[in-house]
Amino acid sequence: MPKDSESARALHGRGLWKPAWLEALDTQKFFVACSLHENAKKNEKNICCLDCCTSICPHCVPSHRFHRLVQVRRYVYHDVVRLEDIEKLIDCSNVQSYTINSSKAVFLKKRPQSRQFKGSGNICTSCDRSLQEPYIHCSLGCKVDYILRQKKDLSLYLRTCETLQLSPDFFIPHDADDEANETTHSTVMEGEEPMGSSDSENLNAPCTEFVRKKRSGLYACARSASRVSDEDMSTNMSRRKGIPHRSPLC
Repeated sequence: MPKDSESARALHGRGLWKPAWLEALDTQKFFVACSLHENAKKNEKNICCLDCCTSICPHCVPSHRFHRLVQVRRYVYHDVVRLEDIEKLIDCSNVQSYTINSSKAVFLKKRPQSRQFKGSGNICTSCDRSLQEPYIHCSLGCKVDYILRQKKDLSLYLRTCETLQLSPDFFIPHDADDEANETTHSTVMEGEEPMGSSDSENLNAPCTEFVRKKRSGLYACARSASRVSDEDMSTNMSRRKGIPHRSPLC
């Protein structure tokens, strides 16, 4: 037996290895066009087939319908997965989660940090990113790297999951020319990355926007769901004193 096979088997026996599906989540390219459906709409790869260890697009789902599937989403230009889904496969304790679109999500990979954190508090075990208590890993990849560096048995953190399907409201396109259909389960998670983020924060609070009336100098604050009407603006203007009434130009 070759020495490489013996060493690989020894590492496997001690748990110092990553299962193929976890390697796929770490190395596969997501949010790129699917080569099998180049001419189809909505052909972006946003799903990982854990049994085939590859990334697929919504058009590929019917041929993988009996496989374990996880939807990968995009948040601040990085890949995330729902905590509820990934916890069926691996223990995600001590990994900082974020509440986005009313769902808890965790980052899959390390994120580059422009400057080193110099404050006090918890920092990630792999990338020195600042974290809130009691978390010590900023992503799933950081936790896996930490376990392997400590030469611990990764198999103790893995969980048996025979079936893992997409949510029932996930849209699978059938007609490439149907522009009216849209995914009800968004592939993009909206919001801004929290500073010293907490998993209890809701990052989807309605935005407050400011409307300015140029000639009058009035400012009105309104929720994005209800805008200030022209009648209300004119009423507010009429109540102000000293507004000159100009005659129309001849």
